[in-house]
Parts: sequence; C-alpha cells; structure tokens
Amino acid sequence: MKLSKPDIFIYEHPSSGLVVVSGKDATTFLQSLVSQDLDSIVDGGGGRTLLLTPQGKLGYALSALKVGEKWWLYVDGEYGQALVDALTRYRIRVEVVLEDWSSNFAALELWGDGASELATRALQISVAERPFSHSRWGDQSLVVRVPQGAVGEAPERPTVFVIGPKAEVALAGDKIISAGANQATSEQFEYARIEAGIPLFGVDFDERTIAQEAFLERDGVSFTKGCFLGQELVCRIDSRGHVNRFIRRLVINGDSTPEKGSEVAFEGKLVGEVTSVAKSPDHERSVALAMIRREVEPPTEVAVGIGEIDATVLT
Repeated sequence: MKLSKPDIFIYEHPSSGLVVVSGKDATTFLQSLVSQDLDSIVDGGGGRTLLLTPQGKLGYALSALKVGEKWWLYVDGEYGQALVDALTRYRIRVEVVLEDWSSNFAALELWGDGASELATRALQISVAERPFSHSRWGDQSLVVRVPQGAVGEAPERPTVFVIGPKAEVALAGDKIISAGANQATSEQFEYARIEAGIPLFGVDFDERTIAQEAFLERDGVSFTKGCFLGQELVCRIDSRGHVNRFIRRLVINGDSTPEKGSEVAFEGKLVGEVTSVAKSPDHERSVALAMIRREVEPPTEVAVGIGEIDATVLT
C-alpha cells in the first residue's frame, strides 16, 4: 500500500464489533452455524469465516479467534449486538453465553513493509507468523496477524491488528507510533484499503451478497466440514455453478473522481456500480471498488458515472 514515507502506518478503526462466545458448547454451537471449520483451530489460532442466512446469502463476515476456551468474533462496523441477536436465534438447548463487548472495544490496524517487526519491537512480544494467529498483550488484548489482499487474488499483504479494551489498545497505539509508525488519517486509510482491493462488510458487500461474489469463499469457507447455515447455495455454486458478478478494483484514468453509487458501463451497457471510491493523498489519481458483471474480465476499459469517466477494471 503506497502512501508516503515512512512505510509503516497505523489506523484506529472508528467502529468495530466484538462478540465473545463461551460455555461448554461454544465450539460445537458455532461449528454448526459458521462456514469455517472451527474444530481444527486451537488456542492462539483463528480464521476468516461467514455467518450466512438460511438462504445462503451473507449475514456477517467475521474473524473468529480462539482465546482459551472462548471464541472472539470480530466484525467491521457497529454490528456487535446485531450479531448477538442473530446467533441467539439458534441457541437452543446448548450451554453457550453470548456477550457483546463492542462498547469498550477498539481495533488498531498496522500495515506496511516491516509492520510485524515494528509491532514486535514496540510491544515486546512475538507477532505470530501464521494467518490469524495471535499473541496476548496487556491484560485482555490480542495482537493478530491478518492476511489481506486484493479481491480476486490470494491474500498477500500481512497486516497486524491490535484488538481489545479501548484503554489498552490506545496504549499499544502510542507505543507503536513512538516506535516509528505513521498515524494515518481516515482519508489515507480509505485510499490504501481500496488501492489494495480490500472490501468492507456493510460497504462493498452486504446481506444481498453471495460469498463467491466477493471471493469470500477462498479463505472463509470450508467445503469439507459438516453442515453449516446456508451451506447449500455456496456449495452448489462451487460444484456446478457460477455467480453473475464480482467485486473488482477500478483505477480511474484522469483527474476526475466518480461518486459512490456511480454506474459502470461497458460498450454502452450497464455492468455494475461503484461501492467505494477514494482519491490518493497527493490527489494524482482515484481508485474504486465496484460490483461488476462477470462478463467484464480484467483488464477492461469501462466508463463510470454520468460524465463517462474512463476507468480500468482490475482483479
């Protein structure tokens, strides 16, 4: 992700949700609902997973972390209580406790070349190498290695998250900044996120989305585990079908910046809609994410918005 020197950046997410699932039946309860195989995850590990609707559409995109005998379910945005409510519908005759910790929860994201090494030095811990592995910091916080990459591609960019109580996370952020990280603005983060092709739940995809449209099945769905909620649609598409659209990156050609929600056209036909857009910090170019018809394969030149701004569709 290219912003400006220094090469390591830190950003506190303005809203994040954390639901903690505990109790004797916590793992079996979640295993029957979410798309990831949780039985293979041990303490200190985790993975990306989905909670689908019974019809197979997206309910929530989550990071599931095994912390002792508990599960931490992290979600971007203010969805903590909504996630508790969704899980509660299926809590029948099981010993499970669902807690929304979102009100005192914070999440810092650290990225750039050497981010893991800087976090290790600043926080005096070892940042785990395996995806979604985590180390404990302070009394109740976690330092998590999260792989992220462009939509349509395998995750390539290791990112470090510090998540936990607000006061502890703030202290960790101070230490990381003192060690040399640059505190990113919301505009810098948004440009970096979109340029890297990282979609956000509730922004670039939502409850109308099928997992394969956002490439969420690549590391968020196990096709070998037992049944889970909404499994039929996702597995049917994987085995003998396809989706009709994908989230794609757009590079805007020229000085113009389209608006979120702008239509995308190819050869005079409507083929998609912009879901996120941002201008670079130096204002030299704009980038966007868009939901695009599958027939438009990257790289393809398209027109965006009423003024027909030229753009290139990328993976």
